[in-house]
Amino acid sequence: MSITTDPCVHERSHIVDSAFYGHRYSTTATKRIFCDRCRFQRWLDIEAALALTQADLGIIPVDAAKQIAGTAQVELLDLDAVRLEIRRTGHSLVGLLRVLQSAVGDAGEYIHLGATTQDIQDTGQSLEMRDVLDELETVLRGTVTRLVQLAQEHDGTVALGRTHAQPALPISFGVKIASWIDEILRHTQRIAQMRPRVQAAQLFGGVGTMAGFGDQALPLLQGFADRLGLSAPLVGWHVARDRIAEYASTLAMVAGTMGRIADELRLLSRPEFGEVEEGWQHGKVGSSTMPHKRNPEACEQAVVMARLTAGLMPAAMFAMAGDNERDSRSLRTEWVCVPDVSHYTLAAAEIVRSVLDGLVVHTDRMRANADAVSEQLATEGLMLALGRHVGKQTAHEHVYELSQASRQDGVPLRELIRTHEAGELLDDAELERIFDPGAYLGQSGALTRQVVARAQEWLGRPGAGAD
Repeated sequence: MSITTDPCVHERSHIVDSAFYGHRYSTTATKRIFCDRCRFQRWLDIEAALALTQADLGIIPVDAAKQIAGTAQVELLDLDAVRLEIRRTGHSLVGLLRVLQSAVGDAGEYIHLGATTQDIQDTGQSLEMRDVLDELETVLRGTVTRLVQLAQEHDGTVALGRTHAQPALPISFGVKIASWIDEILRHTQRIAQMRPRVQAAQLFGGVGTMAGFGDQALPLLQGFADRLGLSAPLVGWHVARDRIAEYASTLAMVAGTMGRIADELRLLSRPEFGEVEEGWQHGKVGSSTMPHKRNPEACEQAVVMARLTAGLMPAAMFAMAGDNERDSRSLRTEWVCVPDVSHYTLAAAEIVRSVLDGLVVHTDRMRANADAVSEQLATEGLMLALGRHVGKQTAHEHVYELSQASRQDGVPLRELIRTHEAGELLDDAELERIFDPGAYLGQSGALTRQVVARAQEWLGRPGAGAD
């Protein structure tokens, strides 16, 4: 059976390759970026770019470079022969180069001139990371666009603010959403700032001296990087793997934010809260035994993706410790963690964007939940109002004793304050306002609007990180 035309399904052992479940752990884009054929084509493109740039500088004949570039197409090569050569030689690139050389003919003698294997493979990985970041930015723009719509819609929607899983103070639902937007915007800054560092070419030869390229080494590096749309680093980075660690950790943080949003939506969809729910359509099944179930499956999957990316971070950090001038252990470790962190992060981002697109918000339940604990939500406002008369610390003691008595004895706090000596300091209108959750939203609206303004500014500048 030919592996190039009819791959055996039994070879698909990674979850992202599953024909049944892979869509939950990866995206169409990440599968395209990291497939075997696409990886080989990327390496071939790099070999072609090297040859063409060397021809520009007179290092190799122009006709040879054109022949190499014209033949460096994966569909023109025998990938079964490449596979056999990889197994026979135990080398990750020589098999491809030998098959390419055979297809090119005499010009094949100029392939890979002066370069080392890791030059090609590191440059290929830089291109992979660039493509992932391009895709991720597109998804994040869609997510931010939707979040801006939700934040504007719920700028004044009264909701229950919780700390330590307990009622705390009233908030607007908009300011909760603004927190998500603001966090994503910081990620866009990180992505924009790291691109020049991460999207770097590698062309420094066996030990980083570029000796095989002669006097044209530095112009060659610059031309090679320009041709591929990458930055030209100042020195080789065969064992300096901070670029990859930065990429992996940044993506893991993006996934972590997606997990935070998804987990919050999952929590708020619990029936005792009932404030939001994932979109649902007839035919979607939540349980094989309980037909009524409408589970927040998408939110749960996004959380899984965030956890998996976090679990990859030790591998990315381990890869930073390489020996001497070359150490393939780092690159081979990255061949696992870079694709996986990319698959999982983009999957998480696409899942959250989809959830937000179909999100159902129950503003009536938000207000009802806040009203149900309005006396607990009122304690800070009550303390501050009394504090203007008796001092903050004294007021805290009064409200503490009254609120704890209310919880213990089941007597409404507003009744206790009216019979307490401190209650005489506040008139009925002021007490009514203090116990109204909608009157104590603070700067929720203003905070939401300034985040929305920053997001809209970023959305209007394609390719830029939020300042």
